[in-house]
This record gives sequence, structure tokens and C-alpha cells, in this order.
Amino acid sequence: MIGITKKSVGGVPSLVVVDTEKAEASLPTIVYFHGITSAKEHNLPLAFLLAEKGMRVILPDSLYHGERETDEVSDVRYFLFHIVLQNLKDLHSIKVELEEKRLILDERIGIAGTSMGGITTAAALTQFPWIKAAGVLMGSPKITTFARELVAFYSKAGGLPLTEQEVSQLYDSLADYDLSLQVEKLNKRPVLFWHGDQDPTVPFDHSHSFYQQVRNEYHDHDKIKFIREEGRGHKVSRYAILETVKWFDKHL
Repeated sequence: MIGITKKSVGGVPSLVVVDTEKAEASLPTIVYFHGITSAKEHNLPLAFLLAEKGMRVILPDSLYHGERETDEVSDVRYFLFHIVLQNLKDLHSIKVELEEKRLILDERIGIAGTSMGGITTAAALTQFPWIKAAGVLMGSPKITTFARELVAFYSKAGGLPLTEQEVSQLYDSLADYDLSLQVEKLNKRPVLFWHGDQDPTVPFDHSHSFYQQVRNEYHDHDKIKFIREEGRGHKVSRYAILETVKWFDKHL
């Protein structure tokens, strides 16, 4: 039986999805981050399928989302990159607790996410060499490029609640987390990219061009894969979910 438990992991409100008979066992473990304006519960179908394959899945709520919502923030979209950076701190805290409780089998821990969660995953690869496999679903590995595009969009619309100095500081802070600027950090780890080619929210070209840039760095081409879903917008398909499950079943 696959169980779903609501608990704090590393101080982060989360859902833990795992076979109830193996709830306290060391298992391959995946931390999966949701997208902007979403919440941990929205990725339960994927988590269930991963758990059926013998993995433990942690679904955390990101800052200002789910159990961490606050009336102080009226539109979380303006804080996308701040949330991504907090996700990385949360990921570290989650991993520390899992290690302390000896719940990770043979250091086999994977990271994945949707949209903002995919951006988080790409950024995490620049910071944490212990990530064994990753899945970027309609995210961007070009975080500084994406930030500049969004700032330009919101500035034109007249809704950006940041000063020029704050924008400049944002760009400077994101450079250290930009996977496209430090591709060596991949270190040939297994990475899956999935993106709909009609995505109006996160540019398809960000992940596709990055994949084309780095694929020849992999001697084992089975460890890096890009799935283009034609005609798909900014919504993960069942096909993408099943391919993500296959990916972690193979590489984690």
C-alpha cells in the first residue's frame, strides 16, 4: 500500500509518499518541487507512480505556497526567483534530515520539478554534487536569461515591485545558480528535460538550446535526454509523467 503522510521534513511542510511497509527503510529518494501558484498536493499522481517503483518521494511546499501562504504577498509571481533560492535552502535542510534518519539508500537522491520546480532543479545542479539524477519539466536552466525576460515583461506592464538596484542585485545573485553559465557542474549526471514546444510561460528554447549545447559532453547519451512534446503548452502531460517515472526508475 502506498501511503501519503503530511509532515515537516527539514522544517518544510511536505507530503511523504512511500510504500507503507518501507516507510522507515533506506530507499532511493526523490524531492519534487511544484510550480508557481501550485502546491505540494498537485504532484501526487507522479509521486504515487514513483513510490510504486520503490522510491520515497518528498513533496515540499515552496515559500508563500500551500501551508506557507501569507497575506503579506499578494502575487507570488513577482517573487519567483526569491522562492527558487529559498527552495535550494529547503532542499539542503530536507536532505540533512533524511540523512540523519538514514532514509536515503546508498546516497541515491534525485531532484525534479515542474516549471518553477524545474528551474529549482536546474539551479540545484550547480550547488549540490550529491544529486544523483534530475528531471526538469518545463523549466529553464538559463535562470539569469529568464529573469531578464520577466523583468522586461513586468516593467513594460508596469507591475514590477522592484527598484533598479534590487533588479541589479537579483541578476548578480542568480549568476551563481545559472546552469547554462557553468555546464561543468552537470558532471555527466543523468538529466531529463521535458518541454511542450508551445509553452507560453517558460520558453521552450531555454531548455532545448541548453540540451543541444551540452549533449555532446556526455559520452553516455543515455544519461541526458530531451523530450519535446509537440503542440503542448504549459501543462505537464500524462506522457511526461510516465517518462519521468521511467527516468528515475532507470537512473536512481
